[in-house]
Amino acid sequence: MRWGRAATVTALGAGSAALGAAAAALVAGRVASDFAVRPRGPAPAAAGGLKVHAVGGGRVELTRSWESQRPGRYALEWDGGRAAVGEVVGGTSQTVVRALEPVAAVGAGRLAVGDTVRITPLLFDGDPRTALGLEFDEFDIQGDLGPMPAWFLPGARDLCLIAVHGIGADRGQVLPLLPLFDRLRVPVLAVTYRNDRGAPRSPDGLGRLGAGEWPDVDAAIRFAGENGARRIVLFGWSVGATMALQAAVRSASRAAVCGLVLDSPVLDWRGTVRRQATRRGVPAPLAELGVRAAAGRVEVDPHVYDRIGLGEGLTAPVLLLHSADDTVSPVGHARQLAARREDLVLYEEFRDAEHAALWNTDQDRYERTLSRFLTPLL
Repeated sequence: MRWGRAATVTALGAGSAALGAAAAALVAGRVASDFAVRPRGPAPAAAGGLKVHAVGGGRVELTRSWESQRPGRYALEWDGGRAAVGEVVGGTSQTVVRALEPVAAVGAGRLAVGDTVRITPLLFDGDPRTALGLEFDEFDIQGDLGPMPAWFLPGARDLCLIAVHGIGADRGQVLPLLPLFDRLRVPVLAVTYRNDRGAPRSPDGLGRLGAGEWPDVDAAIRFAGENGARRIVLFGWSVGATMALQAAVRSASRAAVCGLVLDSPVLDWRGTVRRQATRRGVPAPLAELGVRAAAGRVEVDPHVYDRIGLGEGLTAPVLLLHSADDTVSPVGHARQLAARREDLVLYEEFRDAEHAALWNTDQDRYERTLSRFLTPLL
């Protein structure tokens, strides 16, 4: 009897431990999934703090990291200010020296030794008028969940370019390209979507990596058509690019879409959820639990997501821009899309560029490629 009772207690204890471990795993998975389904704050590519070691003579010396030594132009942000930095011009084994650029539209504030700064690809701040001197109108686009603010910049074409921002950004992500679009006389509609600041919140407040947000792009397509646009080019970054691709295939107004520009699209939602977690220090096994938790929480149909990500149903020409060194959205799926739909997809791959920071890395190449793609559509 004693042996049997002890065995029962032991079994109950083991069962309780197993249940406890399972519950802990569920909680851990949910926490890990939050990095993808509750996007907030700066883009993962720009997160983190760097120390200012020296400043003066038009230069700033920063802690050496994979972010601070990337080529190109970026903004530095710190408490009370913003500045622009250009190419790497020196440094040590521990630091990187970059040129400070006199870009008035970036912001103000006094940079000092000892400051902690964040480097971000969102070079410009403000709106088209304050950042670039370009006139624009503000509209509300009526979506399924309510009105969504948008900037509209007029142009002479019957084509409208709809710009859809990505993870950790806002509609200001389009600002660096507005001078190019202005020279091409292309009207631009820079939109917000559900869960953005100033836009309606979804019932659960969760992001769905483009699979649930694309109807907001559909609403923007209808809005542009109702206001005179006969043809639409969808231009998106990151999850915004995914939304554009989904809308181009699933929208009832997809016949109006004559082209897409996809910058760093999220085509592999599992890989992106995994990377979002590991980028923030989540161990790989828990990141895998995060993938499962995200799938359950947002109810993404993986088969539909994957098929669209490989170009099924695509009818409009695509400029696909991606980086081999993207730490958020794996480049392999972009290469697969380009290979499977080489009839429609023009693929341009960058190196040493972070997620959605291709323009920053090589502005001339980016704008040259974009102009070549857009010109026949005008």
